[in-house]
Amino acid sequence: MAPPTLPHLVTFLAVARLLSFQKASSELNLSTSAVSHAIRTLEERLGVSLFNRTTRSVALTEAGEHLLGRLEPLLNDVGGVVDEMNLFRDRPSGRLRINTSRYAAHLVVVPLMARFLAAFPDITLDIVDDNGIVDIVGAGFDAGIRFLESVPEDMVVVPLGRDCRFAAVATPAWFEANGPVLHPNDLLPHECVRYRFPSGRIFRWEFEKDGQRIDLDVKGRVSVGDQDLALAAAIDGIGPAFIFEDVARDAIASGQLVRVLDDWCPRFAGPVLYYPQQRRVSSALRTFIDMALGHG
Repeated sequence: MAPPTLPHLVTFLAVARLLSFQKASSELNLSTSAVSHAIRTLEERLGVSLFNRTTRSVALTEAGEHLLGRLEPLLNDVGGVVDEMNLFRDRPSGRLRINTSRYAAHLVVVPLMARFLAAFPDITLDIVDDNGIVDIVGAGFDAGIRFLESVPEDMVVVPLGRDCRFAAVATPAWFEANGPVLHPNDLLPHECVRYRFPSGRIFRWEFEKDGQRIDLDVKGRVSVGDQDLALAAAIDGIGPAFIFEDVARDAIASGQLVRVLDDWCPRFAGPVLYYPQQRRVSSALRTFIDMALGHG
């Protein structure tokens, strides 16, 4: 029996990482039947079953787990060697896959995208915005962009130097009906628009002034998991919202929303870019980092 070929092993790695023949076929730009045939051929040549397959799920066998553990670092090294060849080219190239929270995409990626693509025409960007906590290695991403508290400890972290700030806002009509808000505790009697993390935990509104910190667990019948939804709810008059100031900036400037407690909302460190320690930094990722840091 002939030994496995590199395409068979690459196909196995995609299926093992995604645990889906359909997703692997999409990533590899192959038909699902071609992926199934490659895995079947690999199993025949190795003489072992690598996957337990049902109509609803795909799972690695013990042999498959062992092969994945040995194969993944080797193929990563091969990819790194191939990428090093870009050093001999005039321009970096390849596909750059980044997983980012929606707000980080708004703050970091969107302002860079057109300039980056114009500067590096041989690089393809694949940006996925997701407010959940994503295993960027398992999902096949080169890097992620999130706030530091959401980044796994075993990642290389690159601070991007964007400070952030929250804004407490509501409509003029809401303030007319409910009176002024001069202190964070003035919000406690009122129904507010609450923000829910992907974990289900409700965000506490964090205020600070002259060394005094106040964390409010505001009440409210509306909880959202997205900044734009919180903005829309505030504009619709549902109640005060606590959102990033650049998300609310246009609505404040137009008079749709009024900002309060400005002196209680200090600046804090913005999102960071992160990538696995054991993975070589591709030329595409390096150029993106340089531009995000203002070096490109």
